[in-house]
Amino acid sequence: ALCATAQSRGAGGAPPPPPAGGGGGGAPPPPHDFTLQFQAQERLQLVNEASVRIGTTLDVTRTAQELADICVPALADFVSVDLLDPPEHGGELPTGPPTAPVGLRRAAHRSVNAGSPEAVVKPGHLDVYPAPSPQADALTAGHTIVASMSTGDLAQWLSWDPVRAERIREYGIHTTMSVPIQARGTTLGVAVLTRFRNPEPFTPDDALLAEEITARAAVCIDNARRYSRERETALALQRSLLPRSLPRTAALEAASRYLPAARSGVGGDWFDVIPLSGMRVAMVVGDVVGHGIQASATMGRLRTAVRTLADIDLAPDELLTHLDDLVVRLSEETGNEGSPGEVGATCLYAVYDPVSRRCTLARAGHPSPVMLPPGGEPREIELPAGPPLGLGGLPFESAEIELREGTVLSFYTDGLIETRDRDVDAGHVLLCDALAAPSDSLDETCDHILHALLPPGGAADDVALLLARTQGLPASGVATWDIPADPALVAPIRKQAVEQLGTWGLSEVSFTVELVVSELVTNAIRYGIHPIRLRLIHDAATLICEVSDTSHTAPHLRRAKIFDEGGRGLLLVAQLTQRWGSRHTADGKTIWAEIGLVDQE
Repeated sequence: ALCATAQSRGAGGAPPPPPAGGGGGGAPPPPHDFTLQFQAQERLQLVNEASVRIGTTLDVTRTAQELADICVPALADFVSVDLLDPPEHGGELPTGPPTAPVGLRRAAHRSVNAGSPEAVVKPGHLDVYPAPSPQADALTAGHTIVASMSTGDLAQWLSWDPVRAERIREYGIHTTMSVPIQARGTTLGVAVLTRFRNPEPFTPDDALLAEEITARAAVCIDNARRYSRERETALALQRSLLPRSLPRTAALEAASRYLPAARSGVGGDWFDVIPLSGMRVAMVVGDVVGHGIQASATMGRLRTAVRTLADIDLAPDELLTHLDDLVVRLSEETGNEGSPGEVGATCLYAVYDPVSRRCTLARAGHPSPVMLPPGGEPREIELPAGPPLGLGGLPFESAEIELREGTVLSFYTDGLIETRDRDVDAGHVLLCDALAAPSDSLDETCDHILHALLPPGGAADDVALLLARTQGLPASGVATWDIPADPALVAPIRKQAVEQLGTWGLSEVSFTVELVVSELVTNAIRYGIHPIRLRLIHDAATLICEVSDTSHTAPHLRRAKIFDEGGRGLLLVAQLTQRWGSRHTADGKTIWAEIGLVDQE
């Protein structure tokens, strides 16, 4: 429309060239034709500039400000951009024009005067516009409305707001133009353009120009809102799938951070701390390839799978093998027409035993952790380089290291150390320096690391960071007995266990421990394979009873019939303890039961 206007206004065309002799052979065009043609070219240039300057980011507020900036002073002396609030629970804004009164939130404004003193509403504040008002009338009508003081309609509009009427008189505002911001059949808000320094009123050409610029901005604002809605949905999903707090365990002290990507949206980074039997604890950190809701959903499935596999006490390399199979199946499910999808992930899984102070780790294409021993220097733990999850059929290897009490382990995703402006080695150096810096807590160390490695504007990729300071159980908190394969010796073993409880000051749980020890030891003697070992472990909150033998057959609960002589022992154990279970070891199995001590005090 603007091009057609420019051509029609310049219909006279350029003047014919003068004759060769230099005489004035042709009459020059009227002077006003040059003026109109120049104005049309300026308008087209402004539209072209708007297409370049508006929508540089996927931020709603920034886009609204770009709309205001492009119109001042080229088209107006003061511009305000007010937007409708999105629905509380997500979803699309209703189609069609809204009804008055209309609640609008100030997204941006711009003035030829510094500080925009003409503005009544501050950015971010919500104001309600009744009918009649320039904002509400333009939105309900669905088209641009121009009002001026000369015609009296502007004064009538502002009769509802004496503050705005006073600003109009103070700054000499004589004309306003309210342009609805609409995209894809949805009304997003309104832009109000005002003139007071420019003495000319708004013309129909000005309205066309404002509508053209606003239409371009509306598409960008709508895109930014859709992106923000998807990002918020993915963030909410991500937060619901990540642990809200890390469990307190006797094995270690932990702190964590998760930061979504600054521009590309949330991804599939995750971390977890999982208490295991025997006071042990598992630590896991992983990264799903890609970003968005799909990556977050895949992360949730993998985190749930890791917790399930950890609950049956699989070794780290075995757990990663099962997790690899799951990622392969997820890739097949997301594919179409016989072609597999592109689901991939990396993962690091570690199990720490505070009794032996040993840690077993395995990784699947994930960066190795960095450890800081007490009084030592940070260094990267050398682990076998396992393949990323999803390749299928490739083996994973684990490594076991001994950790001194007070060692700090740093688990992280690659978004922490990899950037476009810095290589991985430089990132490792910064991580080690930040990890070694003095701090009062692990939370403070987390903040130091993020501040040292991430740019001020945020990371380009998701970042997950998990710090763990190992703790060891004292030898006085563990008691072990080797048990001969003789049922007659169950009573003496039970007595020794009760005496040990007296030494620990835990006589209040003697009755429960007697029953648990009697049942587990008797079952091991009857059905297990020698050698058999009983171990009691305790800290301030929990007492653990473990019986190990070299048989790989695990017991299970069953419902005993009325006249059965046995089959009720494990049921009693399950009823008297907080939880119980079994885990396979390199040379057999261990049956364990946990008894809470807090309620006993």
